Amino acid sequence: MTDLRNDFMQFAFHFSKALIENQEIVLNDNDKKMLLGSNRRAGSFIADTFAGLYFTDEENHFLDTTRANIELLDDEYKKSLALSALVRACMKRRPRGIFTFTGERYNDGRRDMQIDLRQHFKENMDAFNKAVFDNARHNLAFGVDVFELNLDVDLVYLDPPYFTPNSDNDYSRRYHFVEGLVKQWKGVEIQQHTITKKFKRYETPFYSKDTIYEAFERMFEKFKSQIIVLSYSSNSIPDKTDLVGLLKKYKKHVKVYQIEHTYSFGNQNHKIGNNANKVNEFVFVAY
Repeated sequence: MTDLRNDFMQFAFHFSKALIENQEIVLNDNDKKMLLGSNRRAGSFIADTFAGLYFTDEENHFLDTTRANIELLDDEYKKSLALSALVRACMKRRPRGIFTFTGERYNDGRRDMQIDLRQHFKENMDAFNKAVFDNARHNLAFGVDVFELNLDVDLVYLDPPYFTPNSDNDYSRRYHFVEGLVKQWKGVEIQQHTITKKFKRYETPFYSKDTIYEAFERMFEKFKSQIIVLSYSSNSIPDKTDLVGLLKKYKKHVKVYQIEHTYSFGNQNHKIGNNANKVNEFVFVAY
């Protein structure tokens, strides 16, 4: 039995590579020592490009050095473990774990905000090592566009971006820094005029009202031979009725399960009793 996982974002792919596909490889003490050591060839891309935005100057130089050191690892799983630990360190060091704003806004003083990136990285190397285990199955991780996958599987679980004019589903905007860090900003276009120095978002038909219906139909047609399980939200386009209709073009049976969900809570006066963040989360099962 083979289990497969695919994610379009490269940092998420490395999480899967490190913890799902990988079943036994960990970072040993020599690896950790090398990763935390100096590297005269590291360069200063992060320190020069992102100075004063997310981390201290010292932490930016640490990122330049550590990212260069990761390339010295000679095992693909060790590289994914180290990249995952570094990404997680960056996210834990940032208020709210995202990169849509700069500076210390939302810093609530908790421990994650008080320890530096080096300490976060050391702790996360250990945490990821401890999460590696053998589940006695054959697991594979991919990081490609869903339409590029050609695999023989029995069931697919699909979790595309939720398209809605009322919220932001652009993960590359939220996580552009760690995505760029993993890719060493190769193949992306940094938008220098933006405060956050984000890169131009990945093109996908799931981000536009003009193309999203066609994208869903293409995806359902692609997996017409497999059982399809799809997650989606009631505040998104297409709606529940449209998705059922699209699925029934390729499947005889479509069942829909739903549960009430609140995206966020607030204790400010204007947010108490506010139902704007309340939706129904749908799970479609088509066979």
